[in-house]
Amino acid sequence: MIPTKNASQIDKMRESGRVASQALCSLAELIRVGTTTAELDAHAREIILEAGAQPAFLGYHGYPATICASVNDEVVHGIPSDRRLNDGDIVSVDVGVLLDGYYGDSARTFAVGSVSPVAARLIETTRDALFQGINALRPNMRLGELSATIQESVEAQGFSVVRQFFRHGIGSRLHEDPQVPNFGRRSDGPVLKPGTVLAIEPMVNVGTHRVKTLDDGWTVVTEDGQPSAHFEHTVAILSDGIEILTEWKT
Repeated sequence: MIPTKNASQIDKMRESGRVASQALCSLAELIRVGTTTAELDAHAREIILEAGAQPAFLGYHGYPATICASVNDEVVHGIPSDRRLNDGDIVSVDVGVLLDGYYGDSARTFAVGSVSPVAARLIETTRDALFQGINALRPNMRLGELSATIQESVEAQGFSVVRQFFRHGIGSRLHEDPQVPNFGRRSDGPVLKPGTVLAIEPMVNVGTHRVKTLDDGWTVVTEDGQPSAHFEHTVAILSDGIEILTEWKT
């Protein structure tokens, strides 16, 4: 059974989504050559706490930081550290927020300095896949339509979608049903009723879709060492359409 939210619950998720977006967008101003991912983490924590919210990831199944900061071939769940960003890097930043009992979750991939043409196209393709998926959403459609739209968008550009990690519903828990693959057939999956809220997040690799987890138990990297990008929005399916709850202001 896929949980659905009423108007009051979605109102609360608008607020948690707003704080997640605020924290993520504020990091855009700090992402430059020489910045450490630990500095990004500290800034995001400050923004979230000042808003009266809590970092959703910190302590979640033992995760040790506020944000995930995944650089170059790191796909997701990169742990912030004293690692400095270099010219030509790309960094995927994922921010989760808990406010008044409800979660917001959003991610973006940023270019650091001057990146390669392939990296720039990877970022553009992944962002475009997110919005193509969102634009395909409508009440009472099958989940497979969303998954197939994202997959087709990515593969048309010669890249691959990660298949080992599914995305998720979100609400009073960070991860709820349904699981949301970024690949599939249009006829597959459950029907998405009004009140469903999803964290939609294509993870896209330059090369193979295969990934592996490092010895730290968290950081997921591409199997072939090529770059990966990641974008995410929390999106509510309403009776009259859809609403992005983590809209980026910058």
